[in-house]
Amino acid sequence: MSSGVTRKAPPPSRTRRLARTGGWTLAKRLVKPIPFVGTAVALGLAGYEIRKKGWKNGLLQVGLDLTPVVGTAKGVVEIFTGDLIPDKTVKKGRMP
Repeated sequence: MSSGVTRKAPPPSRTRRLARTGGWTLAKRLVKPIPFVGTAVALGLAGYEIRKKGWKNGLLQVGLDLTPVVGTAKGVVEIFTGDLIPDKTVKKGRMP
């Protein structure tokens, strides 16, 4: 009894998208403190962190994440407090 018409699935709900995004953020925070895996994740996310935090703060973030004991301690603290190094501020341009 199907007419051969296919329907698109409805877009994911806002709650589902937030849960998916929050889950990825939590997973990154939990994996980074693991010594060798955390180093690989920090190297893989280096470009993202530098773009997000700016040149100086991004390099500081990646450098701390790559340092074995310091990166682990920083990662554990960030699980409870959030980012220790702030993101760069976006300057609003003048409207013509």
